[in-house]
Amino acid sequence: MSTSTPPSSSTTAPPRPAGAYAAAGVDVEAGDRAVVLMKEAVARTHGAQVLGGAGGFAGLFDASALLAYRRPLLATSTDGVGTKVAVAQALDVHGTVGQDLVAMVVDDLVVCGARPLFMTDYIACGRVVPERIAAVVGGIARACEEVGAALVGGETAEHPGLLGPEEYDVAGAATGVVEADRLLGPARVRDGDVVVALASSGLHSNGYSLVRRLLADAGWGYERHVDDLGRTVGEELLEPTALYTRPCLALADALGDDLHAFSHVTGGGLAANLARVLPAHLDAEVERSTWSPPAVFRVLAELGGVGREDAEVTWNQGVGMLAVLSAGSAEAALGSLRASGVSAWVAGSVSTRRDGGTAAVRGSKGVDGGGVRLVGDHPA
Repeated sequence: MSTSTPPSSSTTAPPRPAGAYAAAGVDVEAGDRAVVLMKEAVARTHGAQVLGGAGGFAGLFDASALLAYRRPLLATSTDGVGTKVAVAQALDVHGTVGQDLVAMVVDDLVVCGARPLFMTDYIACGRVVPERIAAVVGGIARACEEVGAALVGGETAEHPGLLGPEEYDVAGAATGVVEADRLLGPARVRDGDVVVALASSGLHSNGYSLVRRLLADAGWGYERHVDDLGRTVGEELLEPTALYTRPCLALADALGDDLHAFSHVTGGGLAANLARVLPAHLDAEVERSTWSPPAVFRVLAELGGVGREDAEVTWNQGVGMLAVLSAGSAEAALGSLRASGVSAWVAGSVSTRRDGGTAAVRGSKGVDGGGVRLVGDHPA
């Protein structure tokens, strides 16, 4: 079932007779109702570059604007939200995980300097509840609007017998473009660069398998109010992932060649992800003393007796994105990010690789990258 806008302008889906497919647990009519409910939100992400009738087998995007590029490089990324969706399902709150999905996918594109063009989504569920599917896709569409990406289509698949009636999972893929000579990454990073940290909005979408186990072991329900958080556990856990695309692209425009790399802090934590965008001959040293992680990280660590090392490879600890740039541009970078509404600070520096001292975390996910050391302590 496509999540694209259907070709009919009708506000109600046509009735369909029950049949063998329905008896097997697949409700085609419910899928059509879900599309009707979501179509306005999806349409708001469309500009003149989105072509073709809605409900088609493929989304169409006019790429003629790329002719203005001297050497356009297409960037693509795919991801999901992970077990954070289990929290949304338990609380019956589905409007926020869509932003999580967009953030996890599109903010990977900006790491290489790419501007997002379009995105597609995929939702698998045990039973199509039109209002629930529309809430998820509505969140995806709102986030796509915010980052300037068109939601050109998708799929909702009903999998009775594989997923429970209240269960679903979400995934997405996006494509962006960057001019070849503006491509960001390890080749640009230099000895003497500084590392600027961009604050996270909380847990984002990583480490939820550990979070859920810690809560279960402690007997904490999602409705529990925690004074240190100022809200319930469930409200904290469903805080949407920050969207960094527009602030990062604005920073790239402001700094030009003085911006060298971004690192999206997702699974594996700050050190491992920063190491992926450093050349093998350089190390970065990040000072914990430059920020205080939000209370949720301390609450969870204390609840489950999670040590600092485990916490730092599981959660973002309050940093959702990192920028590596020339030291002389640090103040300009902070000014640009503040103008975009992002809390940011200089968190560390890059230097030639050295042996000895604190062991460095080196490239992950198959990347033979540089080394990263987290040093010092967070403010009390």
